[in-house]
Order: sequence, then C-alpha cells, then structure tokens
Amino acid sequence: MRFLVTGAQGCIGAWTLKLLLETGHEVVAFDQAAELTRLRLIWEGKGEQRLRVVQGDLCDTARVKKLVAEEQITHVIHLAAVLMPFCQAQPVAGGMINVIGTLNVFEAARDAGRPVRIVYASSSAVWGPEEAYGARSLSERDPLLPGTHYGVFKQANEGNARVFYSSNGISSVGLRPWTVYGAGRDSGLTADPTLAIRAAVLGQRFQIRVSGHMDLQYVEDVAAAFVRSATSGLEGAHVFNLAGTVVEMGEFVALLEKHLPRAAGLISAEGPQVPVSYRMDASALHAAIPGLPSTPLDDGIGGTIAIFERLHSLGRLSAVSR
Repeated sequence: MRFLVTGAQGCIGAWTLKLLLETGHEVVAFDQAAELTRLRLIWEGKGEQRLRVVQGDLCDTARVKKLVAEEQITHVIHLAAVLMPFCQAQPVAGGMINVIGTLNVFEAARDAGRPVRIVYASSSAVWGPEEAYGARSLSERDPLLPGTHYGVFKQANEGNARVFYSSNGISSVGLRPWTVYGAGRDSGLTADPTLAIRAAVLGQRFQIRVSGHMDLQYVEDVAAAFVRSATSGLEGAHVFNLAGTVVEMGEFVALLEKHLPRAAGLISAEGPQVPVSYRMDASALHAAIPGLPSTPLDDGIGGTIAIFERLHSLGRLSAVSR
C-alpha cells in the first residue's frame, strides 16, 4: 500500500501522517504548504525515509492526476479543504477547493490505471441546526439540510462519491467529523476548544466564540478512523457519522479548570450555538469497522494539556492570537 494524504499540513492530516508512519506505511504528503509544521509538534521523525512531501494545488487537475499515477498511489486519504468561515465569505473560492478539488482526487483515482481507494473528510455540517430535527440522534438515513455553503459543498462530495462508485467502481468512505480537538488544531471556529486549552497552559485569557453544545472528537481517534477506513476493504460508496463526547461549553470550561486549577477564571464561552445538529449516531461506522478507539473527553483534554506543556517547556508553544 502507498498512501496519498491531501491536506497533510492540517491538524487531522498531521495525526494521520503520524499514524501511517508509525505503522510502517509509505506516504506522500500533499499540501500547498511545504513545511509540515503541525506534524513536527507531535512526531519525532521516526520513519521519515518513508515520507515524501509534495507541494501543490489541489485545484490543478493535471497535477493531481499525475501525482496519483506516477507515485503509484493505492490509497488516498483526502483531507484538504477550506473551513466554514472561508466558504461563507468566499463561496466561489471555497467551492473550487472543496468540490472541484475533491472531484480531481476522484478523477485521478479513476484514471490511475490501478484500483485506488479513497477516504475523504465530509462533515457534520451536512446536517441542519438542532431545531430542524428535534432532540434526537441523527443517523445516515436522516435528511441533509445544510445551512452553510461549506455543508452544501460536503453534501455534493458525498453525492459525487456515490456516482463515481456506480459509474467507475471507485470504492470510498466519507467520514463526518463534528468538532475535532487536540494538538495541532488552531484554525476555524471550532478550533476554539483546543485554543482554550492552549491558552490555559500559557496562563492566557481566552473566550470561546460559541456557546451551547459541541460533539468533541479527539484528533488521534479521528485519524485512526480515517486510516482504518482506508484499509478496511469496504466496497461501495459509504458515508458514516463520527461521534465523540457531547458537552456544553460551560461544562467544558469547568473540566479544563479541573485539569488546570491555575487557569480558573481565564477561559470563558460566549456566542451563538454552532448551527449544526450535534446529536449523531455513529453505530453504523462501528458496525462496519469494529474496534475504533474512542478517547474519553477527560483523557483527551489531559493528553492535549500534556503535549502543550511539553512544547511550552521547549519554548515551542506560541501565544493564542486571532
């Protein structure tokens, strides 16, 4: 197996690279950025000879096709995307990256001359707000009612993946994260819980820009779900919910203060509820791919604190800024 990871510079990308390298796989990291800064925060470089870094633009169709063909790629973990605020402000540019970029990945798999399996990041943003469904857990059978351009783009990717399987036999798995947290998460509205942990370690005041509930998913678990989905051998075009721990932001702040009593009073949460239903049923994923890790929120916060404290002691933890 030879893996291509798009969006390798992102938070999930960094943890996915780490897991693939630790399990002995050969990996091509593809991103607009050449320096894998986030990976260096969590990985000591063991197995670096199995990692090739390629800088490029996901919207360059010919470039993506050539990369998949010439690098002898057999598995793609497609994570490259721009996040919700960017897509709301610049929907055309967001659609080019999130939709056309994803079509490029699937076309590259179609034209590679060998079977290529794809796992891609969809999003819980394909759901509408909580009030659109009522207080119940949503399964993959529920209607998609995205309220943002970002969510609509992710819905389009799920549909295109289904058509690529029916027309070209390309097997894929789309995973729908909600809020991914952990070391390396530093951009986007839902990065705020992780930024709050970082600020608490630094003794810095920080306001989480949303209130209400989030489904928090530890990034190491999310990376494992992507890797296990890629190597699962599932045939067809599948889409699965991811689920972690649903927590109200005030409760999250209290839990963080329990871990770091010195941070009491530094962290607050104020703002709107994220307009995406946060109750998700992930039983279909766990039935299809048994044994996926699920780190309790308390342990995930503690593990993130430990990484940030190590980086702080080395002078490598920068202050939180927006």
